[in-house]
Amino acid sequence: MSTRGMLIVLSGPSGVGKGTVRKAMLKNSSIKFDYSVSMTTRQMRPGEVDGVDYYFRTNEEFEEEISNDGMLEYAKYVDHYYGTPLKYVNQKLDAGIDVLLEIEVNGAMQVREKMPDGVFIFLTPPDLTSLRDRITHRGTDDEKTIDKRMEKAKKEIQMMTSYDYAVVNDKIPNAVEKIEGIIRSEHLRVARVIDQYKKIIGD
Repeated sequence: MSTRGMLIVLSGPSGVGKGTVRKAMLKNSSIKFDYSVSMTTRQMRPGEVDGVDYYFRTNEEFEEEISNDGMLEYAKYVDHYYGTPLKYVNQKLDAGIDVLLEIEVNGAMQVREKMPDGVFIFLTPPDLTSLRDRITHRGTDDEKTIDKRMEKAKKEIQMMTSYDYAVVNDKIPNAVEKIEGIIRSEHLRVARVIDQYKKIIGD
């Protein structure tokens, strides 16, 4: 296996359950990885913790990170910035540790350009009705914002072709099991292990 860790990008439309699946993986998964906490300028939701769910920052603080090339990716989504601090990701990958990113679709496309050897997984809803129900039941958005999120989600689902895998989030345990299978398989991909075997045979 390569000494560098593998980057795993979990993405999908807002409200699909990315955070819930990520938390289930961190709690119960037999796969070993570190989670890269994203940075955002949106307001903290009930139950969220700064530095655990997100790094919550002001617009000015976030834009300073952008100007200092401190972001692996970032995007402005429904009037708020979201992004991934670069330093942490590189430190973990260089140490041979797999890193999981849970990010928005636009950000995932930026990562794809910079780190194309990552594993890109698109989490999808069973259908649009269930997606709207999830966003509504979250209770954090008004109807106008929900409508904006739904229109955005339709466009994002069309971008699924830019990903390596698609996993339907019908039930959390099912989605976690499928993602774990993808990660295990990717670690066996010849392109990821060939350098080790070249060293073994002295090439």
